[in-house]
Amino acid sequence: MMNFRNLFEPITINGLILKNRLVMPAMHHGYTPDGFATARFNEYYWKRAEGGAGLIIVGGCVIDNYRGYSDIMSLESDDYILGYKEFTDGMHKRGAKVAVQLMHTGRYGRTKYITGDDAALAPSAVYSRYTGETPRAMTKDEITLVIKHWADAGLRAKKAGFDAVEIVGSAGYLISQFLSPVTNLREDEYGGSFENRCRFPLEVLSALRIAVGDDYPIFMRVSGNDFIKGGNTNEDCVAFCKMLDKAGIDMINVTGGWHETTIPQLPGDVPQGGYAYLAQGVKDAVSVPVMASNRFNNPVVAERTLALCQADLIGVGRTLIADPDWPIKVKEGRVDEIRRCTACNQGCLGRLFFDKPVECLVNGYAGREFLLQDTKPKPSKNILVIGAGPAGCELAIRAAERGHKVTVWEMKDTIGGQLHLASTPPSKGEFQNLVHYFNAMLKKIGVKVVLNKEATIEEIEKGNFHEVIVATGSIPSSISLPGDGNIPIVTSSDILEGKDMAGRNIVVVGGSSVGCETAAYLAHEAALSEEQLYFMESQKSESSEKIKMMLNTSRRNIAIVDIAKIGTGFDPGCGWPVIKDLKRLGVKQYSFSKIAEVTNKEVFIESTNPKSKEVIKAELPCDTIVLAVGSKPNTSLFDTLSARNISVRNIGDSGGIGNVLTAIRQACDLAMEF
Repeated sequence: MMNFRNLFEPITINGLILKNRLVMPAMHHGYTPDGFATARFNEYYWKRAEGGAGLIIVGGCVIDNYRGYSDIMSLESDDYILGYKEFTDGMHKRGAKVAVQLMHTGRYGRTKYITGDDAALAPSAVYSRYTGETPRAMTKDEITLVIKHWADAGLRAKKAGFDAVEIVGSAGYLISQFLSPVTNLREDEYGGSFENRCRFPLEVLSALRIAVGDDYPIFMRVSGNDFIKGGNTNEDCVAFCKMLDKAGIDMINVTGGWHETTIPQLPGDVPQGGYAYLAQGVKDAVSVPVMASNRFNNPVVAERTLALCQADLIGVGRTLIADPDWPIKVKEGRVDEIRRCTACNQGCLGRLFFDKPVECLVNGYAGREFLLQDTKPKPSKNILVIGAGPAGCELAIRAAERGHKVTVWEMKDTIGGQLHLASTPPSKGEFQNLVHYFNAMLKKIGVKVVLNKEATIEEIEKGNFHEVIVATGSIPSSISLPGDGNIPIVTSSDILEGKDMAGRNIVVVGGSSVGCETAAYLAHEAALSEEQLYFMESQKSESSEKIKMMLNTSRRNIAIVDIAKIGTGFDPGCGWPVIKDLKRLGVKQYSFSKIAEVTNKEVFIESTNPKSKEVIKAELPCDTIVLAVGSKPNTSLFDTLSARNISVRNIGDSGGIGNVLTAIRQACDLAMEF
């Protein structure tokens, strides 16, 4: 087992002693209606404080009436101090230091959340693709007022017991907008030259320093690269951070691009620690501690980043949503027990798009810790779980943790169910970590797992189980295709499980998330691999132009056909990297189309323009048809047991088609009843 000595070395930042280098960065959760601390907010973060993080930064926290989001933290007046003082006292009691990120969203703020104005404020009136609105350019008096609001909020934070404050200068919010030549078109002293564009954030820092004093830590979170055409690069960020260093900043937190960028920042497309190089660029140029953020889920990657002096601290955000005990488990060498984030964004970012509070695909209790206070375990029961997919495994673990005796029967030779399919498409490999977690925890907690076990009525009745839970998952749906052709027809499951090898000319029937991810898998399978790319680049075996061409080309000719719009079925904000990848590899998409005929070598389709209603016919060469037309609950066992009047419950896909998030959430809900 690796010695993670760098991760657990203390560090002092302007008098603030942190017990380790692990920091939970600020993330909006939607747990603070009207800006006030709540039981949900407190218990959620107190749990993470108990988990061993050295510093937890909460927020964003607005400083005035330009809220930008629903249910966001606020320190816009003294009314909020008392509630957050109770919160910080609880954090300190549990051994964690806590900071608050003070933010102004600028042109990223939606007018429906603003009081007293009809438009968001920004350096210039530049349309925001993020909100679909155009902000109002700030006057100099408004600039002065916003700076004062930042300083006033900083003083309130200090009175509320926060150990430090962080200025958000990243992600495309107000400070980013002043820094960028794309969004700052001003012609006064706050615009134009790079020095002028840096004036506003430096004045915010100066005002905050005066308000809180020299011995109170102030951090700033910056975009290491805007990843916006015409925006600031890592070199620009480094130049700005040198100014911050000179102006007295105490720590710099380096993240990736803006919310508008088309370069992925959070999903599995981003390699583990993929943006550490941005922090490295800053660290090599400044004298203050630097924090690296984005996609630190593997403790080995985090330890290596510190060992290579790419950063002084590591941001573990969604990592701690998924498993608040990640720091303790790493420190104690229980790495195999970590419930790792899958980088899916479904429960966190996907829900925030609908103004819903954050949940987590792998942690059904995330954000609901306060509910657990009122659920005491019942007397021990003998529980049988049939099916070891995500719902079955999760229920088994949660029920066993509550003191029950649990047995799991699984008809296959391995646990995990659909997780094996979910982890196969490109950038989805993190789902396999959930299988590893289930294996480790089922063994540790003493759940009896019987593989290759077909459940029979007789054995169930003989088992004297108090509770029988069916979690038998789903089976693929099928459709009939017109025509008398003999082109091989397989399912997406057949492809992802490795049961069938598709040919070169493929038609994927069904353009939901499963169809798109299957098409991406097939395209990548016939494209340049990571190993080949590295070999060619490092050995210079081919020209850069040829390597680039090969990287963006698939040997397969793939078409996706759907009667509806292709790309539906993804959670908000989760599908665009897949669709972008399909386009890069030349996968054709035929939305609002139907298959007219299948011959021995072609698939004929008819596409309807939804606006003009014009029908266009196309002939697609094809040697393999892949069906991705959904699935249906596998209810046979549940129906049989119910007919025999055996008390039984049904969860996961066998109770209704959902996803891993809903399956785990159902399992957690049911476990709380035991």
